[in-house]
Amino acid sequence: MDIDSEHLSALELAVSHWIRVVGTCIETFGVFVIVAGVIWSTFLYVHQRTEKWQYDQYRIRIGRSLLLGLEVLVAADIVKTIAMELTFTSLGLLAGLVLVRTFLSWTLFLEIEGRWPWRREFVPMSVVRESRKPSASSSAEIE
Repeated sequence: MDIDSEHLSALELAVSHWIRVVGTCIETFGVFVIVAGVIWSTFLYVHQRTEKWQYDQYRIRIGRSLLLGLEVLVAADIVKTIAMELTFTSLGLLAGLVLVRTFLSWTLFLEIEGRWPWRREFVPMSVVRESRKPSASSSAEIE
């Protein structure tokens, strides 16, 4: 079965078009995640303003929605770049976008968690020791 170059070219165009459509859908979902997260966080903040620490929770919720939205937008950029004809310019633009969004993600993570993403969360040794002790129920199961 011989596929001529015209059919192959049409297939490549169709696949490229659908990959761009998927990339645009992912991008739209990323924006939706950010907007929905801000709206939901604001709703919770307005209706639960009875406690002092609520403003910090509001900032953390918005930061988390921004973080998730940025990660989805990076995925959309990668998908859309696959659909384009790869050139050094398009690859450079993708690298720049990924670097900027990764930097934003790291700074948001630092703001929310108080530590860098590659650092482990500090857990006191007393908690570690308690988690290693066998519980009474697990001792009974062994017998």
